[in-house]
Amino acid sequence: MRRRKRWTTIERELRAAKGPLLAGVDEVGRGPIAGPVVACAVIMPPEMRAIAGVDDSKRLTHAQRVRLAEKIRGRAVSFGLGAASVREIERINIYQASALAMQRALARLKVTPDHVVIDGRAMRTLPVPHTAVVHGDSRCFSIACASILAKVTRDLLMTRLARRYPHYIWDHNAGYTTREHVAGLAAHGITPHHRKSFCRISDLILEIQHQTELEDREELALADVGRPDEDDLDSEIAVETEAVLEDLEQRIDDRL
Repeated sequence: MRRRKRWTTIERELRAAKGPLLAGVDEVGRGPIAGPVVACAVIMPPEMRAIAGVDDSKRLTHAQRVRLAEKIRGRAVSFGLGAASVREIERINIYQASALAMQRALARLKVTPDHVVIDGRAMRTLPVPHTAVVHGDSRCFSIACASILAKVTRDLLMTRLARRYPHYIWDHNAGYTTREHVAGLAAHGITPHHRKSFCRISDLILEIQHQTELEDREELALADVGRPDEDDLDSEIAVETEAVLEDLEQRIDDRL
């Protein structure tokens, strides 16, 4: 059988039309009931061949994501991380918060891109000219790179938060709805990092009674969750993650 070409020509065509510096943008964390939504913007060298193994972050194991994240960061022209806090998610909804996280990631780029390409559909609330590509994280190399960096960063952030809130096992579920997470909610209530509109505890407890259904959902969620070991992560990603976490905590402190 003829081997399918891994990447489309979308990025090549955009570089020819808009300029060589193309920023791929993606976000992670729309679905969990706890934690921020995190976005990454990354500009990869236009003349560089795709890094072997890069793919949509959901199709990769945690070990693969960590290994590839180091390569991506090392070869990127520039990358930036941004997040929207739980408070912002509650105030403006998850869709608008995702756009805000993307905007912040773009603002942290040290090089101004000629154009931006994002995963999914066009976002009217993203105040920069951009091209949207449905399933872009599996069709565009730059978006796939952004999705890997965003995923590794959010998993690390949730692991750090888990040390302060150990009852919810965020280092194993990244804020997704699992039995252990729901049990923590039932026993200890919500934290400032829980999305209250996502956390109707009585409804979540009822889901436990539907054991088979919940196990299926749990398996699906955990398939996309890494358990980061900071010693395995590139130091600059860890530093960037700490900056994102400090920014989120400052917003929580301001609220309290």
